[in-house]
Amino acid sequence: MARSIETAPERNGVWGEEKREAVPCSKPTSDESITSDDAGTVDEIVQDQPPALPFSKARCIALVATVAGASFLNTVSGQAVVIVLPTIGRHLDIPDSRLQWVVSAYNLAFGCFLLLWGRIADIYGKRKIFIWGSAWVAITTVINPFLPNEIAFDLFRGLQGLGAAANVPTAIGILGTTFPPGKAKNYAFSCYAAGAPLGAVFGNLVAGLIAEYASWKWVFGVIAILAAIITVAAIFVIPPPKHTLHQDGASVKGSVDWIGAFLITAGLLVLLFALTEGNVVGWRTPWVPVLIVVAVALVVVFVLWQQHLEKTGKQAPIMKVSMFHSKRFSAAMLIMGLFFSSFSGWLVFATYFYQDYQGQSVIQTTLRFLPTGVMGLICAFVVSQLLSRVPTYMMLAFGNACVAITCILFAAPIPPHTSYWAWSFIGMILSVIGADTAWPCLILFTSHSLPQADQALGGALVNACGQIGRAVGLAIATAIQTAVMAQQRGVSVEDAGYMKEWEDASLAGIRAANWFHMALGLCSLAVVLIAFRGSGIIGKIPAGNVKRNEQSAQPEAGRKAADEEMGISESDDAKRISQ
Repeated sequence: MARSIETAPERNGVWGEEKREAVPCSKPTSDESITSDDAGTVDEIVQDQPPALPFSKARCIALVATVAGASFLNTVSGQAVVIVLPTIGRHLDIPDSRLQWVVSAYNLAFGCFLLLWGRIADIYGKRKIFIWGSAWVAITTVINPFLPNEIAFDLFRGLQGLGAAANVPTAIGILGTTFPPGKAKNYAFSCYAAGAPLGAVFGNLVAGLIAEYASWKWVFGVIAILAAIITVAAIFVIPPPKHTLHQDGASVKGSVDWIGAFLITAGLLVLLFALTEGNVVGWRTPWVPVLIVVAVALVVVFVLWQQHLEKTGKQAPIMKVSMFHSKRFSAAMLIMGLFFSSFSGWLVFATYFYQDYQGQSVIQTTLRFLPTGVMGLICAFVVSQLLSRVPTYMMLAFGNACVAITCILFAAPIPPHTSYWAWSFIGMILSVIGADTAWPCLILFTSHSLPQADQALGGALVNACGQIGRAVGLAIATAIQTAVMAQQRGVSVEDAGYMKEWEDASLAGIRAANWFHMALGLCSLAVVLIAFRGSGIIGKIPAGNVKRNEQSAQPEAGRKAADEEMGISESDDAKRISQ
């Protein structure tokens, strides 16, 4: 192409759309002034003049650690509860057929309310919603273990997911609006991405130790303490927003598209419920496909309603459908769904392999996942350096390839008695390298693609795509596993039963599911290579940040070249300007 994305001006809207108005920046000191006589290219100027930190270095570190705690806490809450799930079932007398709802209630509430909370946060203030969400998680988690029956217990697990749906997307929004493009923002998003694998390891380890030596209720106690710490820290380190729509007189009641909120929340709720229950009651149960059709219909109506609101301008929609006019933005959301489905599905079936097939204890299983936490810390630092140096499509391709190779290792007919260090350890390392490489690229791309007013919505959207991908992928993988086990045992799918230790049929089912996860990873890799090739370096400091005082906008020829490279036509651009 005529020019690469790293020299494109700062964008407003989808990555690849130029702002049409000057954006003021801090005035350079006498030592830092840039004149036309300065030697070097624009890239050299950018390298020498990085954007200043918004606060002191100590406060920036504290802020990143606090908001990354949302990702960490969300994963801890999911992983730790899975470890003590059998103990909870025995204590509350929950049958195995309904035990998964202790986990599913949280995931359903989290996935269904992401977009609504993201929109409310952009209107009412991200800091406020983050604090409220974290405090809500702390309060509901403290109450949860003392509830005496199954229904109340599942209900409060859903309420915890509601709080997580508030603080997780707003965390991404806070990082996106606080840090300007550059090295600091790359560090921030890399640290946020590292929160998930670290949370998985911490959740497994703490839950395993508690299950072995203390009451299972302390699992919820530890989660509540962490949530309280994040809440208090957020009060002190996250700055109040300088401006919100609420300060302009807008109210949540008047500004939020409640019709759209109902449609998308109900649609996702019905879809995730049907996918969760399909593997329990059987896919041939009549009401399961009916619910899936209803869910798809609700989502379609939601999209049409959002198009109507955006076209008429009567009310701000929950989600601007026009953002998907960018092929790369649409591809990024598709990659998120495919990649997260592949990675999270592998995590589930790797746990099955160790616990259900090999019969390993909780502690032994946790120790086998421990390398992912250590490597996650290393990756966070390395990736933060690479984001400003390596083309985005290369990093995304590398991340997807690593996860696909991991799935192959667990799907290939390697003798199950082979030493952990010979292949499982390699798979653990590759998996976290893949996740911690692809995830920061995707959330940083999403942040750069959307204007400041929609940063929390962007965080909600990328997480919602991941949740939907996870639910759909896990449902299909479980169906494949069950079908293969039934075939190996010579019985019907309905009579396939549970996995058994060191049984060939159980191993065949796990391997078949991981071949499917590998296919998802390769599909995601293909989308990366097709849609993101030539996309430039997303983590590089835009030249417009440095020369904003000298030129308020890119010359028309340069703007057209940048738009052409991003696949944006003049007609699409005119529509966005008119809106």
